[in-house]
Amino acid sequence: MMSTQENTTKPNQFFPEIDAVVKMQAININAWFGQKQILKAVNLTVKPNTVTAIIGPSGCGKSTFLRCFNRMHELVPNAKMTGQILLDGENIYDKRIDPVQIRRRVGMVFQKPNPFPTMSIYDNVAAGLKLTGAKKGDSLDEIVKHSLEQATLWDEVKDDLKKPGTSISGGQQQRLCIARAIALQPEVILMDEPCSALDPIATAKIEKLVTELKENYAVVIVTHNMQQASRVSDYTAFMYLGELVEFDETGQIFENPKNKLTEKYITGEFG
Repeated sequence: MMSTQENTTKPNQFFPEIDAVVKMQAININAWFGQKQILKAVNLTVKPNTVTAIIGPSGCGKSTFLRCFNRMHELVPNAKMTGQILLDGENIYDKRIDPVQIRRRVGMVFQKPNPFPTMSIYDNVAAGLKLTGAKKGDSLDEIVKHSLEQATLWDEVKDDLKKPGTSISGGQQQRLCIARAIALQPEVILMDEPCSALDPIATAKIEKLVTELKENYAVVIVTHNMQQASRVSDYTAFMYLGELVEFDETGQIFENPKNKLTEKYITGEFG
C-alpha cells in the first residue's frame, strides 16, 4: 500500500485563510464512521462560478467529504465530523443554523439518478419547492420550466410533463435530478459521480451541462474518471487515504503535479 508519506509538503499546506471572495471553505475537516476515521485534516476552498473536481481511488473519502458540504454526513448513524465548513464566511455547522436551509442553498445530485418514482416529471422538479415553501409570488410553472431549461431537458420533456419521472432515459433522469436541485435556487451544486451509471452519450450531455452550470453556481463534482475531471473542472483536488494530497488548477494537476503521489495516480500507476 502506498503511503502519503511520499508527499513533498505537509498535509495541511492547503489550509485556507478566511476569504470573502471564496464561496465555500472546508477547514481542518475530520470525519468518522463509528471508530473509523475517514477524513484527516482536509482543507479546501471553492470559488464562485467554478467547477472543482475531487479525484482519488475508491475509499479515499471523496464522497464523505462531499457530504460534509451540506451536512448530509451527519445523517448517517454513528457518523461525526470536526472542523468547519464555511458558506459565505459562516460556519454551516453552527448550532443556530438550520440544516434544511443549508441543503437548500447547497444542492446535491447523487451517483445514480433518483427521481421520485410516484411523481410526474413536473412534480419531481417542484417537489423541493413544495416541501420547503415557494416564495410568495413565485410561479411553479415558471420555475419548473426555467429549471428544466437550465438542465437542458425542457425541449425533450415539455410535452410529457405529466408522465412519471422514471419514464425517461437514465441520462434524462439525471438531468431531471439536476433540474430538481436547480429549482431550489441553490448557490452551490454538489455532484457525486453523476455519470457513473450513464452511457457515453448521456455522459457527454451531463459534462456539457456541468460546464454551463458554473455560470450561475459553484459546482463541486466527485468523479472516478480523470479524463472527465480534466474536461469539466477549473480546479482539481486529489485525495488519498482520507487526506488531501494536492489541490491546484486543473491544468497544473494534470500537466505538472507537484506531488509524486499525484503524478503516480494520474499516470495510472495505481488506482
